[in-house]
Amino acid sequence: MNNQNMMCDLETGVCGVVDEDPIEQFDLDQQIKKITLYYVTDPICSHCWALEPVLNRFLQQYGQYFNVNVIMGGLLASWHGFGDSANGIQKPSDVEEHWKEVGKHSRMPIDGTLWRENPVHSSYPPSRVYKVIQNKHKGKENEFLRRAREAVFAFNQNIGEKQVLIEIVNQIGLNGSQVFEESELEEAQNQLEQDFDLVSRLGVRGFPTIIMVDEEGKGAKIVGARTLETYVDALEQILNDRIKPKQVKPLTKLMKESPLLFSKEIEVMYGVESSEVEKFITAELSEGSYQIKHILGELYVVAQKNDLPANGRAQV
Repeated sequence: MNNQNMMCDLETGVCGVVDEDPIEQFDLDQQIKKITLYYVTDPICSHCWALEPVLNRFLQQYGQYFNVNVIMGGLLASWHGFGDSANGIQKPSDVEEHWKEVGKHSRMPIDGTLWRENPVHSSYPPSRVYKVIQNKHKGKENEFLRRAREAVFAFNQNIGEKQVLIEIVNQIGLNGSQVFEESELEEAQNQLEQDFDLVSRLGVRGFPTIIMVDEEGKGAKIVGARTLETYVDALEQILNDRIKPKQVKPLTKLMKESPLLFSKEIEVMYGVESSEVEKFITAELSEGSYQIKHILGELYVVAQKNDLPANGRAQV
């Protein structure tokens, strides 16, 4: 073998002669520098549910530029003294129409009738469960949050109730009874209140709110469910540079992480028209690995072995 400089290309896997200068200067800090993305949310925040398709694509394509910190905001402590005059909400039954409007506009399915039949009395129980999982079962907390949202919005389950929360935690492979018991301890409430303190320091007044900041504390605050372009523009402004999106994962890999996806999520993630979603699913997934179902006028796909909520109102 001759004495030429050789290398294996990381992208192509091809080995050959190095054709670059022997010494290349670079700034390591600049190359690996990341910002922090604070996502302030709540398990029963309907506009957060509406944001899921856009947020998930943003995280898929640009997550390499930031570290994510999900913060519970404490939307509903209790109905005692609660009022939302801007949306005409004074009592639980008032929430139903508001939720249905959000669902209709966003096309992320929302039933909402639980607010008349069996209303959530506080968003703190699921928020405390989230904090327990976040602190003791790192990596499972956002899977819990997603399942909880599917349960309350699409499948009309009261995620403020003990048994519902236990079943959801069981579904993600943890001991639901144990996690719930831990969520009832003072430690879990203290952790939740630490989130509330951070929300206050960040100056957040509504959900969803996304704040992106650099190491110097400079950044951008985006309130409400916005377009993908809004978050990309904000990120580029903070980095003061153009950013390069990663290619989204194939549907087969995405469904291993998120075994239930609604039509709107597939449309946004892959740029597919709503009328072409079923055809797209059929082309991307192997026969027998999935089921296509419908709920509240919307299509969704679920991995064949996925454990859906027992009381879901899904209709084939």
